[in-house]
Amino acid sequence: MADVIFFEKPGCAGNNRQKALLAEAGHTVHARDLLSEPWTADRLRPFFGDRPVAEWFNRAAPAVKNGEVDPDALDEAAALALMLKTPLLIRRPLMQVGDRRDCGFEAERVDAWIGLAAGAPEGKLEGCARAGMPPCPPPKTAD
Repeated sequence: MADVIFFEKPGCAGNNRQKALLAEAGHTVHARDLLSEPWTADRLRPFFGDRPVAEWFNRAAPAVKNGEVDPDALDEAAALALMLKTPLLIRRPLMQVGDRRDCGFEAERVDAWIGLAAGAPEGKLEGCARAGMPPCPPPKTAD
Protein backbone atom coordinates (compact mmCIF):
# COMPACT_ATOMS: atom_id res chain seq x y z
CA MET A 1 0.00 0.00 0.00
CA ALA A 2 1.08 3.57 -0.61
CA ASP A 3 1.89 6.59 1.51
CA VAL A 4 -0.12 9.35 -0.16
CA ILE A 5 0.64 13.02 0.44
CA PHE A 6 -2.79 14.55 -0.15
CA PHE A 7 -3.09 18.31 -0.59
CA GLU A 8 -6.69 19.28 0.13
CA LYS A 9 -8.95 22.15 1.01
CA PRO A 10 -9.72 21.48 4.68
CA GLY A 11 -13.44 20.98 5.23
CA CYS A 12 -14.13 20.01 1.61
CA ALA A 13 -16.64 17.15 1.54
CA GLY A 14 -15.31 15.91 -1.79
CA ASN A 15 -11.74 15.72 -0.49
CA ASN A 16 -13.01 13.90 2.62
CA ARG A 17 -14.68 11.27 0.43
CA GLN A 18 -11.52 10.88 -1.66
CA LYS A 19 -9.36 10.41 1.46
CA ALA A 20 -11.82 7.80 2.75
CA LEU A 21 -11.56 5.86 -0.53
CA LEU A 22 -7.78 5.88 -0.31
CA ALA A 23 -7.82 4.75 3.33
CA GLU A 24 -10.37 2.03 2.52
CA ALA A 25 -7.92 0.72 -0.08
CA GLY A 26 -5.26 0.46 2.64
CA HIS A 27 -3.25 3.55 1.77
CA THR A 28 -1.87 5.88 4.42
CA VAL A 29 -3.07 9.42 3.73
CA HIS A 30 -1.02 12.37 4.89
CA ALA A 31 -3.39 15.32 4.47
CA ARG A 32 -1.97 18.79 3.98
CA ASP A 33 -3.65 22.15 3.52
CA LEU A 34 -3.31 23.02 -0.16
CA LEU A 35 -4.31 26.63 0.50
CA SER A 36 -1.63 27.42 3.07
CA GLU A 37 1.22 25.39 1.54
CA PRO A 38 4.18 27.61 0.53
CA TRP A 39 4.00 26.82 -3.20
CA THR A 40 6.52 27.88 -5.80
CA ALA A 41 6.08 27.43 -9.54
CA ASP A 42 8.85 24.81 -9.60
CA ARG A 43 7.22 22.85 -6.80
CA LEU A 44 3.65 23.08 -8.13
CA ARG A 45 4.27 22.42 -11.84
CA PRO A 46 5.13 18.68 -11.57
CA PHE A 47 1.64 17.87 -10.23
CA PHE A 48 0.16 18.69 -13.64
CA GLY A 49 2.41 16.49 -15.77
CA ASP A 50 1.49 16.61 -19.43
CA ARG A 51 -2.13 17.69 -18.88
CA PRO A 52 -3.30 20.72 -20.84
CA VAL A 53 -3.19 23.95 -18.80
CA ALA A 54 -7.00 24.15 -18.68
CA GLU A 55 -7.06 20.83 -16.74
CA TRP A 56 -4.92 22.31 -13.97
CA PHE A 57 -7.80 24.43 -12.69
CA ASN A 58 -10.48 23.90 -10.10
CA ARG A 59 -13.53 24.58 -12.29
CA ALA A 60 -15.62 25.18 -9.15
CA ALA A 61 -13.42 28.06 -7.95
CA PRO A 62 -15.45 31.28 -7.74
CA ALA A 63 -13.09 33.18 -10.07
CA VAL A 64 -13.50 30.48 -12.72
CA LYS A 65 -17.26 30.13 -12.28
CA ASN A 66 -17.87 33.88 -12.53
CA GLY A 67 -15.65 34.22 -15.62
CA GLU A 68 -12.92 36.29 -13.98
CA VAL A 69 -10.40 33.53 -14.85
CA ASP A 70 -10.65 31.62 -18.15
CA PRO A 71 -8.45 28.50 -17.86
CA ASP A 72 -8.74 27.89 -21.61
CA ALA A 73 -7.11 31.24 -22.40
CA LEU A 74 -3.99 30.90 -20.22
CA ASP A 75 -0.49 29.71 -20.94
CA GLU A 76 1.56 27.76 -18.41
CA ALA A 77 3.38 30.75 -16.88
CA ALA A 78 0.20 32.80 -16.47
CA ALA A 79 -1.67 29.83 -14.97
CA LEU A 80 1.06 29.13 -12.42
CA ALA A 81 1.27 32.81 -11.46
CA LEU A 82 -2.48 32.94 -10.83
CA MET A 83 -2.42 29.71 -8.81
CA LEU A 84 0.44 30.92 -6.64
CA LYS A 85 -1.52 34.08 -5.91
CA THR A 86 -4.86 32.27 -5.43
CA PRO A 87 -4.37 28.58 -4.51
CA LEU A 88 -8.14 28.01 -4.58
CA LEU A 89 -7.73 27.92 -8.38
CA ILE A 90 -5.66 24.73 -8.17
CA ARG A 91 -7.49 21.54 -9.14
CA ARG A 92 -7.55 19.31 -6.12
CA PRO A 93 -6.51 17.15 -4.63
CA LEU A 94 -2.85 17.24 -5.45
CA MET A 95 -1.40 13.84 -4.63
CA GLN A 96 2.12 12.53 -4.36
CA VAL A 97 3.31 8.97 -3.94
CA GLY A 98 7.08 8.66 -3.99
CA ASP A 99 8.32 10.76 -6.88
CA ARG A 100 5.06 10.67 -8.85
CA ARG A 101 2.60 13.55 -8.58
CA ASP A 102 -0.89 14.09 -9.98
CA CYS A 103 -3.84 16.45 -9.71
CA GLY A 104 -7.54 15.76 -9.42
CA PHE A 105 -9.23 12.53 -8.42
CA GLU A 106 -10.16 10.61 -11.53
CA ALA A 107 -11.05 7.27 -9.97
CA GLU A 108 -9.88 5.09 -12.88
CA ARG A 109 -6.58 6.94 -13.03
CA VAL A 110 -6.03 6.67 -9.26
CA ASP A 111 -7.03 2.98 -9.32
CA ALA A 112 -4.52 2.25 -12.10
CA TRP A 113 -1.82 4.20 -10.25
CA ILE A 114 -2.07 2.96 -6.65
CA GLY A 115 -5.31 0.97 -6.48
CA LEU A 116 -8.68 1.58 -4.89
CA ALA A 117 -10.73 -0.97 -2.93
CA ALA A 118 -13.10 -2.77 -5.31
CA GLY A 119 -11.71 -0.76 -8.22
CA ALA A 120 -12.79 2.64 -9.36
CA PRO A 121 -16.11 3.68 -7.79
CA GLU A 122 -18.80 5.25 -9.93
CA GLY A 123 -20.22 8.70 -9.41
CA LYS A 124 -18.85 12.18 -9.06
CA LEU A 125 -15.58 12.27 -7.15
CA GLU A 126 -14.33 15.72 -8.16
CA GLY A 127 -15.81 19.14 -7.65
CA CYS A 128 -18.29 19.93 -4.93
CA ALA A 129 -19.84 16.76 -3.53
CA ARG A 130 -22.91 18.62 -2.35
CA ALA A 131 -25.12 19.45 -5.32
CA GLY A 132 -27.17 22.57 -4.80
CA MET A 133 -25.36 23.37 -1.59
CA PRO A 134 -23.41 26.52 -0.77
CA PRO A 135 -19.66 26.43 -1.46
CA CYS A 136 -17.27 24.63 0.87
CA PRO A 137 -16.18 26.59 3.92
CA PRO A 138 -13.89 29.50 3.05
CA PRO A 139 -10.20 29.07 3.84
CA LYS A 140 -9.09 30.06 7.31
CA THR A 141 -7.42 33.43 7.58
CA ALA A 142 -4.78 34.45 10.08
CA ASP A 143 -6.22 36.61 12.86
